[in-house]
Amino acid sequence: MAQVYLATDIGPRRELNEDVVAELGNKTYVVADGMGGYAAGEVASRILVDTVKEELAPKKQIDEAVLKKALLLANNAILQTVCDYPKYLGMGTTATIFHQESKQIVWAHVGDSRLYLLRENSLHQITHDHSLVSDLVDNGSITPEEARQHPKRNVITRAVGVTEDLVVDTGAFQIRDGDILMLSSDGLTSVVSDEDICKMLLNASAEENIADHLVKAAIASGSHDNISVIVVRI
Repeated sequence: MAQVYLATDIGPRRELNEDVVAELGNKTYVVADGMGGYAAGEVASRILVDTVKEELAPKKQIDEAVLKKALLLANNAILQTVCDYPKYLGMGTTATIFHQESKQIVWAHVGDSRLYLLRENSLHQITHDHSLVSDLVDNGSITPEEARQHPKRNVITRAVGVTEDLVVDTGAFQIRDGDILMLSSDGLTSVVSDEDICKMLLNASAEENIADHLVKAAIASGSHDNISVIVVRI
């Protein structure tokens, strides 16, 4: 039986929490970080989570293709909402979702929220950020440490609800007893290093809400954003 911990916080400098974190049932979890100005980001992230939940609810088996289709349906739903309500023009959301199917994890991803795997004292980032600074790190223009302080660190290059021809990353991997999975918005990872996240996950007891502790660590580290975390212990 997995242990699940969830937490989200508006953060110290925002007027609205545009993040949505959800346990959708059937061992499926999602983090969506909305964008697009006052209220619009919250609308986009909520549309995404609601659409995905509705699409996955009747499924008896969930694989990469099913998760990808769910995100594409959410993309269409957000675009349609913009057509119906032009005041929401420019809104969108990240989406990082995973589902446990027996001893396998399947995931789908758009944006710069992240999925991590902690195994045998080592933390691995499973997803790849769709962001300007991630591209700069990949081509060697800046270091990962410089990316954390880059003035354009919040610029993402791919989001749900922005374009009709959305590309969704997907993947799958086997899990083992003792693995820890973490989903988070960039409100955490932009200010707390992977090394510190790893230490906190390793040192947390089963009785404490480690997701809440990670959120508080981000706030203490000066996060300017909403912060959302889901931790699942296998």
